[in-house]
Amino acid sequence: MRLQYQGQSPERIGFLLLPRFAMVAFFSAVEPLRIANRIAGHELFQWRVISESGAPVTASNSMTLMADEGLTPYPDISSLAVCASFEPEKSISRQLTQWLHRQALRGCVLGSMDTGAIVLAHAGLLDDQTITLHWESLPVFRESYPHLHAVESLFEVSKSGFSCAGGTAAMDMSLDLIARRHGDTLAQQVSEQLIHAHIRHPEDRQRFELSGRLGSRKPALLRAVALMEANLEHPITIADISEQVNISLRQLQRLFEQELGSSPRRYYLALRLERSHQLLRETQRDIIEIALACGFNSASSFSRTFRQHYGYTPSDVRHPDSPNVAPVER
Repeated sequence: MRLQYQGQSPERIGFLLLPRFAMVAFFSAVEPLRIANRIAGHELFQWRVISESGAPVTASNSMTLMADEGLTPYPDISSLAVCASFEPEKSISRQLTQWLHRQALRGCVLGSMDTGAIVLAHAGLLDDQTITLHWESLPVFRESYPHLHAVESLFEVSKSGFSCAGGTAAMDMSLDLIARRHGDTLAQQVSEQLIHAHIRHPEDRQRFELSGRLGSRKPALLRAVALMEANLEHPITIADISEQVNISLRQLQRLFEQELGSSPRRYYLALRLERSHQLLRETQRDIIEIALACGFNSASSFSRTFRQHYGYTPSDVRHPDSPNVAPVER
């Protein structure tokens, strides 16, 4: 049985796909809209796929998607989602920035999926908004744009813009749009069609709880790792950590070995090196800046430790064709 939702023109949404965009986020955003149209019996939503040149765009999974149009001056859309994933900075150009400003000036509501927020932030189009993006890119974003209010939510929606963390969070954002425009009943019907049992709210977490990520519920371990994650730029001593979690150094050592198969010192170092690897991939900051941001006193000590851990140097990460570096995807 089809329910009829009459009396409204279709809402037209543009999706600007940047090279290496996340295909899962794009499809997660579009499919709820398609299903809403089918259940309603007519078009509640229309969408246009846009690329900078109008040419097909290759996603991070190496699949290529056709575009409907390029950066035409006045696309027939009321809102636009900038879709990105890896290395969005490489897609930023004067032409793209000017085009985004033109769309904002004509009243188009701008938003982002995954790391698309980086493109809008670079263009100066996110002031006075609460925004989100993929948790992995969030620390770098906060360092690059400290004046912006970036949070680790699934999605954020306001009158002036919208953003989501990417992945299946895009599905929840589209379901939220359907509910706001056409009611909770339709959104629930769409969710059931997607075998999406629970429509998540913006404040739901992007990541598993720390206990789930570590596979442990030991309170002292969870507090210790949380302290490490919160102090990557200015590392605190293992002795300070043991004091703050109220167990002895020997107990802390035993706890890490039993639960994580690592000493506290090695685990803490691995966290700092993971952050440095991310900064090397996703920013153009100098290696010495990255070293200092991850708690190392010099570029030489950082490079030496990095190579011992990964088997290649920080400079190799900046050259993705290097045979030493394994590709990092999500």
